[in-house]
Amino acid sequence: MTTTRGLEGIVATQSSVSSIIDDELTYHGYGIDDLAENASFEEVVYLLWNGELPTKEELESFSRALAEQAGVPDEIFEQMKAYPIDSVHPMAALRTSVSMLGLFDDEAESVEEEKNYRKAIKLQAKIPTIVAGFERIRSGKEPIAPNKELSFAANFLYMLTGENPDAISVKAFNKALVLHADHELNASTFTARVCVATLSDMYSGITAAIGALKGPLHGGANEGVMKMLLEIEEFERVEPYIQKALDNKEKIMGFGHRVYKNGDPRAKHLREMSKQLTDVIKESKWYDMSLRIEELVTTQKGLLPNVDFYSATVYHSLGIKHDLFTPIFAISRTSGWIAHILEQYANNRLIRPRAEYVGPNKRSYKPVESR
Repeated sequence: MTTTRGLEGIVATQSSVSSIIDDELTYHGYGIDDLAENASFEEVVYLLWNGELPTKEELESFSRALAEQAGVPDEIFEQMKAYPIDSVHPMAALRTSVSMLGLFDDEAESVEEEKNYRKAIKLQAKIPTIVAGFERIRSGKEPIAPNKELSFAANFLYMLTGENPDAISVKAFNKALVLHADHELNASTFTARVCVATLSDMYSGITAAIGALKGPLHGGANEGVMKMLLEIEEFERVEPYIQKALDNKEKIMGFGHRVYKNGDPRAKHLREMSKQLTDVIKESKWYDMSLRIEELVTTQKGLLPNVDFYSATVYHSLGIKHDLFTPIFAISRTSGWIAHILEQYANNRLIRPRAEYVGPNKRSYKPVESR
């Protein structure tokens, strides 16, 4: 057997959901640049689950179904109030709450196609409500009920703040959701597929994926980027800070990618949104600092920014707390996880790789007195 650490370069399955070929990301054949500039998140979710963009009537019906299922059982919010609210990470709260959601769905255990699609709608609709509700509860406020008249992106911002968001905020957030929706067989998506390949239920698959996304080497990178920017604080401190980190061979969060060789194609869209939003809130220093960090790291290390690098300042400019960055990633990526889960169910085979054994051999048991 040949061992490949981290399964790098290993093709584990066939999928029609998304592709990364020659540094171009597509969803069912549609380029990410095209979708980021033109599509609503609802259109992208429909595309990922059905393989085609919706007609006007299909989009209206799909959006209405999401809006109607956005409410969350009161018991979940009551349970949140019992969490150690000052110490629990929002991703841990999300993981627990999504698992708990399955207890309130009488179709949870079924893997029938029609029932799975209904569960997909429920999960996609309710996860933003859970994230926003948790933030309200830990801030000493009551959760805000979803507004069925708002778009998916606008409704999340509304549930978070209680105010109708402005157009540029909705545009930026919608674009971020589109860009994060799917990314081929990444760690959390692979986790979801491994889970449901046992014919476990969709709630278990999404809970497992959230657990994988929680790690700083996957979904937590943008939170790390903002932490770095806050530590630097001023533009004049960028160069000495980054130079010291490079000299000490420290990892600069938000740079490099295992798959892309010539840069993450999603980064440029968030770079532009970062520039616009930091101008709006009159804190352009965050964009300027980010741009200078990019120049230094690219020049000295040859590493280009990935999607996490500029998403940090986009979310910060929207007034979103930094430890909510990864849960927001989960809101978007749920669409991709579900697409892959549905695909796995449709053509299932248990995922069971082998391990190369490197331990001792041919040992014999000795009685405890002789050890």
